[in-house]
Amino acid sequence: MTARRPTAPAPSEITPEAAFLERRQWLVGALAAGVAAALPAAEAPAPTLRYQRNPRYALADKPNTYEEITHYNNYYEFGTDKADPAANAGNFRAHPWSLTVAGEAETTGTYTLEDILKPHPLEERVYRFRCVEAWSMVIPWVGFPLADLLRRFKPTSKARYVEFTTLYDPKQMPGQRDRVLPWPYVEGLRIDEAMHPLALLAVGVYGRGLPNQNGAPLRLVVPWKYGFKNIKAIVKIRFTERQPANTWAVATPSEYGFYANVNPNVDHPRWSQATERRIGEGFFAPRHPTLPFNGYADEVASLYQGMDLKRYF
Repeated sequence: MTARRPTAPAPSEITPEAAFLERRQWLVGALAAGVAAALPAAEAPAPTLRYQRNPRYALADKPNTYEEITHYNNYYEFGTDKADPAANAGNFRAHPWSLTVAGEAETTGTYTLEDILKPHPLEERVYRFRCVEAWSMVIPWVGFPLADLLRRFKPTSKARYVEFTTLYDPKQMPGQRDRVLPWPYVEGLRIDEAMHPLALLAVGVYGRGLPNQNGAPLRLVVPWKYGFKNIKAIVKIRFTERQPANTWAVATPSEYGFYANVNPNVDHPRWSQATERRIGEGFFAPRHPTLPFNGYADEVASLYQGMDLKRYF
């Protein structure tokens, strides 16, 4: 680890499918050591993780299958079609990995994946996932609260936002060779959003380490927001006084805002957001009503009290 200042961060099953229960569990260190990366990624199972199920974050909805979760994705760094990430991410190397922390914080520097994961017990949380394209999934993520990580770096009173940046490496990420978006991918949250208990830094899905196509090795999960806010393959976190210029809002500001809260009353210019299609139910299955804040309104609506959510979309 190289850091600008000495650091001493304070330390602070839905049940997995039956097949997963019979697999021996690996320590989190196995994820950082690159167990999955040592084998052909298209065929190799991601390593299983040691974690606890958090019963507070459980849903009555049936989760999507591992196959659905890992083979129907938006991840433009690997292509614009839903099947492209799984098809094109096989040679991506998610290990070794480092994360740079910068900006308005008392502690900054560059940290290995082991540095990041070591103090944080992993837990499984089952969240609704809603894409801005009006499709949805139910996903059992494995990770830890984003707030637990951010507190380690002691953000200052000037830190009003948290900016996240994805790896930029066109050799590994063929989609970055095209100008479909301004690279690298950048996202951001207000600091109170980032510190909310629902915000998760995910390292796995269905009890396994994140596959490359799902954002290995570190991705953001903010379940009350549309999927494009859930940035993948994070290499930098920056605390900032000014609102980050997030990639999709820069590319198409009339269609994608900074907040991206799931809102059935604010349509995308090219389609309605009032209903959604659950992946796995069939294209012609009845659509589901879109829930305000993706069903998490009781927990997060107070963050936006007094805001015009049609203006701040």
